Amino acid sequence: MAVSNAVLPAVGRKPWIVGAASTPAGLVPRVSTHFNAADRWGAVKVRLGLRRMRYAVEPGLYAVGSPTAESPVFVSANYKLSFDHLRRELEGINGWIMVIDTKGINVWCAAGKGTFGTEEIIRRIESTRLAEIVSHRQIIVPQLGAPGVAAHEVRRRSSLRVIYGPVRARDIPEFLDAGMKTSPDMRRVLFNIGDRLVLIPLELVMWGRYVFFIAIALFLLAGLSRSGYAFPGMAGGREVLLLFLAFIAGGALVPAFLTWLPGRALSWKGMTMGLLLVAVLVIIGLIPSSQTSGQLETAAWVLLMPAIGAFMAMNFTGATTYTSLSGVKKEMRFAVPSQIVAATLGFALWMIARFF
Repeated sequence: MAVSNAVLPAVGRKPWIVGAASTPAGLVPRVSTHFNAADRWGAVKVRLGLRRMRYAVEPGLYAVGSPTAESPVFVSANYKLSFDHLRRELEGINGWIMVIDTKGINVWCAAGKGTFGTEEIIRRIESTRLAEIVSHRQIIVPQLGAPGVAAHEVRRRSSLRVIYGPVRARDIPEFLDAGMKTSPDMRRVLFNIGDRLVLIPLELVMWGRYVFFIAIALFLLAGLSRSGYAFPGMAGGREVLLLFLAFIAGGALVPAFLTWLPGRALSWKGMTMGLLLVAVLVIIGLIPSSQTSGQLETAAWVLLMPAIGAFMAMNFTGATTYTSLSGVKKEMRFAVPSQIVAATLGFALWMIARFF
């Protein structure tokens, strides 16, 4: 059931709702600007990809502090992590948060998909009866939502002017103090190492389940030889370790060292990291390179590790500022078939090496 201005079913049921604000359009839930244990645990789970698509708040209007008709209105996606970051940064500020239905997707991705867009904003302005609650005629939209919003259309159809706020919620107090003006720094998306590292657990958990089953198959297949089949033991464990190292290289090392890896395409960066990993493992002897079987296995991992690294690295195309939609489409037309061919040939060589 969505939050209603006439009835307030969420009060007392959500730990982050701490009361209600009375408005000419009815009661509006008042939210806390402090995180409780449930909020922190929810953030941890969603960073690990657990129930990520269900981590959402009900669309509607929410109050922060003791807002009046003159208080600013901030627009947010209904992805709870986005909503939480916003309300936390509004501590000491009296305002309204208008949450639109983005299907539980964050602002940036929702703007690209069209769910954080003009029609939904106008629909939510009407359903919350926002014009009856505030006397000013403006709403503050996060800058990352700009690609999905036609500001002139919002103003024409709702009489409310769209003001684009800063990229980061933590800059909102400074933005308000400056008369709702953004500085160049507030408009800049950095995607620094901290921004990148926080994404790593999600990718590793999301793809880890598939790697786990592939690792089991690899372990069992390692027992094949021209003499028949024997339990793989340490030999199988080594192959599993090599697989996981390739997985970590693409899923963790590429985003960590993104700016230092050559090229712009993420697949190229992942391939580079895979090749570097192979070289290191051959040097330290973890990949055998002597005799025919060792040479075949080396050739196999020379193909497999860059393919795995490139595939994992490409999963960051939706989060990084290093790529564009057209660039990603162009990259995928070449990179994905190349990865499939390299992985297939690599696996074939790895199997052949079992019989030498």
